[in-house]
Amino acid sequence: MSNDGDPKSGGNAAPRIFHFLTPLPNVSPFDVNMAIDSGFAVASYTGIALGDVTALTQDAMFSRAPQDAPKTCLFIGGRDAALAMEMAEAARKAMFPPFQNSVFADPNGAFTTAAAMIACVERQLRRDGVGTLAGRRVVVIGAKGIVGGIAGLIAAEAGADVTLVAHDRSSTVAEKVADFEKRFHVKMSAAVGSTSDERKAALRDAEVVLAAGRAGVQVVSRDELAAASGTLKVVVDVNAVPPLGVEGLAVDADGVPLGIGNAKGIGALAVGNIKFKTQHRLLRRIHAADKAYFIAYREAYEAAKELAAS
Repeated sequence: MSNDGDPKSGGNAAPRIFHFLTPLPNVSPFDVNMAIDSGFAVASYTGIALGDVTALTQDAMFSRAPQDAPKTCLFIGGRDAALAMEMAEAARKAMFPPFQNSVFADPNGAFTTAAAMIACVERQLRRDGVGTLAGRRVVVIGAKGIVGGIAGLIAAEAGADVTLVAHDRSSTVAEKVADFEKRFHVKMSAAVGSTSDERKAALRDAEVVLAAGRAGVQVVSRDELAAASGTLKVVVDVNAVPPLGVEGLAVDADGVPLGIGNAKGIGALAVGNIKFKTQHRLLRRIHAADKAYFIAYREAYEAAKELAAS
């Protein structure tokens, strides 16, 4: 008798399940749509604390035959990068052979978005024949948010000299830099950019500018970018809601001259295209696999680089 219809049997009929864990009161519709469109059945769990992850992970993994373990994915959401990484690690440590599920951390889409930003920068540097990110001075405006912080982290791990700039005088960005330096063993700097003069000072000699402010907020003007006119090579904006994050940088720009030295601009739609493809590729990879994957910002960056280069 065939047992293919029994999910516990290891038969091909066992569905691919996407368990969405988030500390927030709601899950992201964007991520739910992405998961369903990639072929997963989705279950969601809100208000999840770090201490809940081990029990939830083991409840998911022990309910399926070992050969079906890769058909389960634990997705970590939220809006806190450090917490998401801690939750992902807690899920990974809760598992052991042969009960190993995939884990995918992408809080608020930040890991795939940040990965896409840096992949687009590197593609533009290659197109212009000016090398790689290694040794470049990268300034992140709007770094208080999760996307800016992770984009800066990816750039730092790629060898860039990174400064995260805050739009207020709170200690949030400085604390983020200290945490990232300790947690990820990178070197970064923090700067205040609450006034135009402060932003100009932070941007002086910048080669790459990443605008990662919240939607509908201009975080840097053309006049401020002109402070780096002699060195500036690439400016990227992830805000697609008017007013845009970078004055004069259209959402559909993809390597458009900005009229500020030799700088080229990349808008939110160009970044979003790589972000969408990156998340979809990673979800499809997990869905099709017969082994478990662990995916966070580094793995997202590798996928984004491949897509940006294709």
